[in-house]
Amino acid sequence: MNIELGPLKPDPSMLVLGLAQLFLLMFALGVVLLPRIERVRAQRWDATEGRAERAEAVRAEAEAVRDAALHEITEARHEAARIRQEYTERGTAAIAAARAEGVRDRELVLATGRARIAADRTQAAGVLRQDVGDLAVVLAGRVVGEPVHTVAAQRRTVERFFAQPID
Repeated sequence: MNIELGPLKPDPSMLVLGLAQLFLLMFALGVVLLPRIERVRAQRWDATEGRAERAEAVRAEAEAVRDAALHEITEARHEAARIRQEYTERGTAAIAAARAEGVRDRELVLATGRARIAADRTQAAGVLRQDVGDLAVVLAGRVVGEPVHTVAAQRRTVERFFAQPID
């Protein structure tokens, strides 16, 4: 195939030299310049997009940690409320038991006091009857003007006096 290009017809030695220089230039670009360009492009991407992705990952991790901490706090609050409720119930039961024991002690003290008062009243009534009887005999002796000595007379007089209803 013989193509006539006229004045544009290249010299074959110049064509081979131009192609060799083209391949040498492409090789130099591929080995030296393109890796540098790729490295700079990767650094720029890392400086812009990479930091954003890392920041997003750190933010997601922080949210996960925050959610876990909030969950633990919620569980701790529920546990504290349960413990407070349990000890409130225990306290209420202890107060009720102490109150019941206090009521029992009060009733025992009141019963003992009433029994002691009744015994003292009975004893005082007996002593008072005897003293009233003695004083009545002495007074009767003064009123009559002569002593009343017989015990039987004293007793009958005193018993008649106490047997009369009080108006």
